[in-house]
Amino acid sequence: MKNLQPTTYKLQANKGFTLIEILLVVAAIAILAGIVILAINPGKQLGDTRNAQRRADVNTILSATYQYTIDNNGTLPSNIASSTCASVTTNEICKTGVATTTCSSGSFIALTELTNTEKYLPSLPIDPQATSSANGTGYRIAKSGNGRVTVCAPLAEQSATISVTR
Repeated sequence: MKNLQPTTYKLQANKGFTLIEILLVVAAIAILAGIVILAINPGKQLGDTRNAQRRADVNTILSATYQYTIDNNGTLPSNIASSTCASVTTNEICKTGVATTTCSSGSFIALTELTNTEKYLPSLPIDPQATSSANGTGYRIAKSGNGRVTVCAPLAEQSATISVTR
């Protein structure tokens, strides 16, 4: 008679993850990433950054205008029109380097006095999203009846009002 011994089978431990486990981990990571992206809100952050640039640019233009006025015995640059700044169709400042005749024919305001010698500004700042025309900066300038100058950024985002008057 043969000696019958029970056959022993070793169960091999499978090393690795099942498809279900991998899918669950990927889904959890996707949900967490979505929550983080919503919390950070990159669109708002980018809009805030562009608005901060607009505030700095508006102050720069107004400061240069007043420095010019101080150096010229109280005379403002000649092209600044008397009206309101927020008008989207008029009073836009012309870009540096555009011919004065082109600015005049396009109803832009040429502030060449500020940039000709680079004494006040090397070039006029341009709005981060100015696409309205090839010749405009996206910023507006106007003076009141009392001679107060206002520079504004009508393209401000997130319902912000960016305007400085002196």
